[in-house]
Amino acid sequence: MAFMSDKEDRLRIRVRGRVQGVGFRPHVHALARRFGLTGWVLNDARGVLLEVQGADADAFRAALVDEAPPLARIDAVDAEALAPIHGENAFVIRHSETGGAIATGIGPDATVCPACLAELFDPADRRYRYAFLNCTHCGPRYTITRRLPYDRPQTAMAGFPLCPACAAEYADPADRRFHAQPTACPVCGPRLSHPPEAILAALRAGMIVAIKGLGGFHLACDATRADAVERLRRVKQRNGKPFALMVANAASAARHVDLDADERRLLEGIARPIVLLRRRDDGPALAQDFARGLAPDIAPGLAWLGVMLPYTPLHHLLFHEAAGRPDGTGWLAEPQDLTLVMTSANPGGEPLAIGNAEAAERLAGIADLIVDHDRDIVIRADDSVVRKLAGAPAFLRRGRGYVPEPIRLARPVPPILAVGGHLKNTVCVTRGDEAFLSQHIGDLDNAATLEFLEETVAHLLHVLGVQPVAVAHDRHPDFHSTRFAERSGLPAIAVQHHHAHVAAVMAEHRVEGPALGLALDGFGLGDDGGSWGGEMLLVDGSTAERIGRFAPLAQPGGDVAARQPWRMATAALVRMGRADEVVPRFAGHGPAEGVRRMIERGINAPLTSSCGRWFDAACGLLGVRAVAGFEGEAPMALESLVRRPRVADGAWRIDGDELDLTPLLERLLTVADAVEGAELFHGTLTAALVAWTLPQLQARGLRRVVLSGGCLMNAVLAEGLVAGFQAAGVAALLPRLAPANDGGLSLGQAWAASFALDTCTP
Repeated sequence: MAFMSDKEDRLRIRVRGRVQGVGFRPHVHALARRFGLTGWVLNDARGVLLEVQGADADAFRAALVDEAPPLARIDAVDAEALAPIHGENAFVIRHSETGGAIATGIGPDATVCPACLAELFDPADRRYRYAFLNCTHCGPRYTITRRLPYDRPQTAMAGFPLCPACAAEYADPADRRFHAQPTACPVCGPRLSHPPEAILAALRAGMIVAIKGLGGFHLACDATRADAVERLRRVKQRNGKPFALMVANAASAARHVDLDADERRLLEGIARPIVLLRRRDDGPALAQDFARGLAPDIAPGLAWLGVMLPYTPLHHLLFHEAAGRPDGTGWLAEPQDLTLVMTSANPGGEPLAIGNAEAAERLAGIADLIVDHDRDIVIRADDSVVRKLAGAPAFLRRGRGYVPEPIRLARPVPPILAVGGHLKNTVCVTRGDEAFLSQHIGDLDNAATLEFLEETVAHLLHVLGVQPVAVAHDRHPDFHSTRFAERSGLPAIAVQHHHAHVAAVMAEHRVEGPALGLALDGFGLGDDGGSWGGEMLLVDGSTAERIGRFAPLAQPGGDVAARQPWRMATAALVRMGRADEVVPRFAGHGPAEGVRRMIERGINAPLTSSCGRWFDAACGLLGVRAVAGFEGEAPMALESLVRRPRVADGAWRIDGDELDLTPLLERLLTVADAVEGAELFHGTLTAALVAWTLPQLQARGLRRVVLSGGCLMNAVLAEGLVAGFQAAGVAALLPRLAPANDGGLSLGQAWAASFALDTCTP
């Protein structure tokens, strides 16, 4: 709408998007004063509402969007002309209005902004080295918010009355802490249980320290001390899973990993995720410039390290202490030798600890020191994990820093709750044309995580103001998420596992029409009751037709084979007609003869078309991992060996709709070493998938393929497929905004279920 220039004209403007808790009202107030406008602004359930009156409305309207605060996201600005109000002589910020249906949202937690860092390290500032400073441009948001609108009484800061100095800043429209809801200072705000110097001393002494953060506690130790890292792995029952590292800055990260400009932007962005980065070839050898290198048990056998930068004031204070407490911020860009393991404080696969009493109970046998504070964490949120994949970021885990940022859909859909699968569970809530994917919840195999599932559903529905009309779930009847859906009292819509994988990518890329998808993962219950995982599907709304599959392999022992790749290698040898090689190869890893007989007799050896199990078979044959300590460890180790994928021509068969990789596994038996085998496996698998898919695309007149499933977290495979399809003139869509693995299922379930509902009400 065009603004009129008559100084007596008045406009009502509605701003929608992420406009609460980001300093938007102070932004409006400052612009109104700059342009000499009168009127008012307030927060309400739909976003920000304001009225302005004056001659420079056009300039105001442009600046409203162009100069928006750094944490704001403006989705729409609607304006209507009103009759002027005579005698109005000021612009004011009104109290929030709490009535009506909620149509706005709260932003994710954000790292400390440069202005706050300058205060944190200024000895003359009253917030010098205060572990809870923040302003409208940074600090906690989602993890401290109980309900909307986003005002201090509705956050975890409600119990901290502002001191006179903070109250003056909070009430001053010219101050950057004007209506900064979490604002505080050493006089009136939260307090830390231990000073930073004591925390650093404990870490330097080799202790395991539990540190309360934004979305939960971390378990931290000195990453250069092998004894501390090994003990943390043991007491946390971490098996071989890699640990994430926290370093002071990108220069410090560059000691251990290669990172390009895009990866550096991810590291340094306001979300501050864990970024998966390739180790330097010289690795810790570069530590000759420093005192010590990394402990060898950080990420055993893997070519990548998960690295993040400080994102809370306390994190920065630890590195400030290690640097000798220099004044100012110049030291922030200088490389440091302090490198910390920072891993989620969730013993035994349970959810993050968030409460002080809870941490004292659950972490007592793990942490030597527990550092807490008196600001509550309202909702748990693990650190997000991302990697650069085929030229752009992709989530491996979505959590703090991104949740609850919505994913925009192609059209408005009914309000739906989707509850995901069993592993790496997330939930999703739709509202209009937005899908809100929850933070990572975890594997639903213990009571604590099931409680976290229910807690997350309740909080997300409450804070978004959504009353779902249906609940979508996986088709597997024994998943706890399925049972949760069935007892919800809502109409339940079952969505097949791999349909949901493909639909998730279609949802984020706003693809509505028919699409051909490859779903490549470890396991999902198929339409025929079998174990699927290497599927070619034609997806159209609420329907998915299986038009191709990987050749089936026996899975001896059922699910146990996913943790024992030698079993899948045994199945491959039997399939090749080389059963006599099983015992000589694998007798040292388990009951090789018994497993061979299980396969030959078809006893407890169900067939699976899973792509993940073919990866496992390759790992077992190449000796990469005979037994895995966690799901996906063996394929991750296999991927780590690849530098230049190579194609073994003719090492696959396409029989009708079936892709058979048996010739490829036979070729692996002839390679010189595991590196050659890993490169042949990845390159050949990629070429085989493209060759298998192209005729099906051409037969249907399609020039686009959707790629999803946990195997697409493999960068070599994902990037190879994108390049292979691109060379054939086909666009390949990858998961970007939701994880490719089961963490993205709930998004796909919600999108597929929206087509199954008769009505479509925003």
